[in-house]
Amino acid sequence: MVTTTVASPTEIAAHLRLAITRTARRLRQQGFAAEGRGELSPSLAAALATVELHGPLTPSELAARESVKRPTATRIVAKLEQLGLVSRTADPSDGRAFLVATTGGGRDLLRRLRTRKTAYLARRLARLDPDELATLERTAEILERLLDEEASP
Repeated sequence: MVTTTVASPTEIAAHLRLAITRTARRLRQQGFAAEGRGELSPSLAAALATVELHGPLTPSELAARESVKRPTATRIVAKLEQLGLVSRTADPSDGRAFLVATTGGGRDLLRRLRTRKTAYLARRLARLDPDELATLERTAEILERLLDEEASP
């Protein structure tokens, strides 16, 4: 009789954390190295994606969503605007504030980065057998469910 030892949740968490961190780093490197936009840090890219997904946003809303201080969000917006990736418009509900939205160039950049990262990962996944692919698909579903449960009130 063969017995399989299952690692503890803590051991699995440590292994997953490392694998996810390394994968995320490789995907970031692929996206930015090929794009030639070294000035777009991971923080700027994350903020740009947040503006695209949830915008238009005020800098305060961006700060809350990115878990940074308001002055940091203001600096991020200024850099993204300087790069032509976001635009500012007056906030119709508060004349003293402004809203940030992605520009066409910002949306195009995010689309190219996502496409490049997906292609990078797809090339590696193509080397796997069908059982391994099915396992990874199920793993992705489980991870999404865990994250969705965390986000629920």
